[in-house]
Amino acid sequence: MNVIELFKHLLESPSVTPEDGGIFEFLSEYLNDFEILRIDREGVKNLFAYRRFGEGKHLCFAGHVDVVPAGEGWNTNPFVATEIEGYIYARGAQDMKSGVAAFTQALKEADDFNGTLSILLTSDEEGPAKYGTVEVLAYLKEHNLLPDAVVVAEPTCEERFGDAIKVGRRGSINGVLEIIGKQGHAAYPEKAINPVHQIAPVLSNIAGAFLDDGDEYFAPSQIVITDIRAGIETTNVSPGKLKMMFNVRNSTRTDEAKIGVFIASQMEGMEYTLTLDQSAHPFVTDADTTIVKALSEAIGSVCAITPKNSTAGGTSDARFIAAYGIDVIEFGVINDTIHAPNERTSIAEVENLYAVFTKLIHNFR
Repeated sequence: MNVIELFKHLLESPSVTPEDGGIFEFLSEYLNDFEILRIDREGVKNLFAYRRFGEGKHLCFAGHVDVVPAGEGWNTNPFVATEIEGYIYARGAQDMKSGVAAFTQALKEADDFNGTLSILLTSDEEGPAKYGTVEVLAYLKEHNLLPDAVVVAEPTCEERFGDAIKVGRRGSINGVLEIIGKQGHAAYPEKAINPVHQIAPVLSNIAGAFLDDGDEYFAPSQIVITDIRAGIETTNVSPGKLKMMFNVRNSTRTDEAKIGVFIASQMEGMEYTLTLDQSAHPFVTDADTTIVKALSEAIGSVCAITPKNSTAGGTSDARFIAAYGIDVIEFGVINDTIHAPNERTSIAEVENLYAVFTKLIHNFR
């Protein structure tokens, strides 16, 4: 089986979160030279496979086999790998069975390494992510199996294959701001405290506000308002409370405390409550680390391109890995159809990704 045959097999194994579509059973047999560990938790299936070649460093490839539901609007069967003009269409083609196929094939064919090679896979990345990678990492720590470096094969490239490595991810802070007023009759505004009127003069200061200037790795942290509501859907009652929800994809230069200070600076004279919840913490892997250099060299060798180091986009399971102090980066195919109808990736990208990972295994020391 070559990498494209493997890719098609994975695509045709339906694995909507938290199902694995039988993939882990298949991979347990396919990687017949690897030690296989199943670390299933609360209905979530997880697989860790490793092979120790020597006493050197431990390089791990990580990802997920679960996919989001297909949805509507497909021109082909989303769970049949359909080849059209050099592209393969199916749910999970970009996110991220292309990456899983590429590193699985590269590891299966590896016959020389100075340390340990491994795969960490879950069936619950697209879902709550409570019993997937988090649980596997806890198990690996307990059994002294944590890797030195990890490549998560999420789709990272932007315009051309090989143009971007994710060396980190922004954090994510969710905010709920409630302004407490006094409900009243619309004909007697002087007898009420209208929170909509209170926030109106400062709303433009909050919406889209930049909380820092960013740095060489991170874009500026920005408040993005996602919902505002007040009132009881009548025209003759002024509201007694306004609720505003927002999100900040934060760099390492902004945290919950900084957001709280900023909001307070805008709320003068208002009674309010603010609840902040950090669902993901920002992290960055230094460009001078072995894994970044080795992957960049491998991409340059295969693609004749120098990738940029990026932290753009949302969150991924890499955030859980970084929390253990492990050097973690992400690299995969072009990201332009993930979670959309007619998700697809090119055969050339999958073959080149496999070649990059094969070269990385050779380069990593």
